[in-house]
Amino acid sequence: MTRKNQRLTLVLLGLGAIVAAALLALSGLKDQAAFFYAPSDVAARLPAPDEAVRLGGMVERGSIRRAADGVTIDFVVTDGKATTPVRFAGIAPDLFREGSGVVAEGHFRPDASFVATNLLAKHDEKYMPPQMAGKMHETKTLEAR
Repeated sequence: MTRKNQRLTLVLLGLGAIVAAALLALSGLKDQAAFFYAPSDVAARLPAPDEAVRLGGMVERGSIRRAADGVTIDFVVTDGKATTPVRFAGIAPDLFREGSGVVAEGHFRPDASFVATNLLAKHDEKYMPPQMAGKMHETKTLEAR
């Protein structure tokens, strides 16, 4: 075999390995992929009940209801055009409250209600952990001296 043929063989084997790795990675992520829906998207077309999705929007004011078991929360997510009822059993994030943004991961029931397995609470860009807020004021005071 000539050097040219050896190089061509190595390049083709390398490309084959890259394609195989990409296909392997995609097949591994297939079950983890979740599509993002807003309540108005759900009103237009209800996703399949077994499809893993993310539902995003604002928690409607006055909609949070906590069950007697202490961990189940029922609330309504809205995008201003439509609403979707959500049920979550678990510990809600500290930033989860009425009027704030939320992304719920889970699946839809045939009645268009959503069962969340995970909640992600959004905060605005001005958010700062309380521990850091106090230190920022100390730093500004020291710089002013």
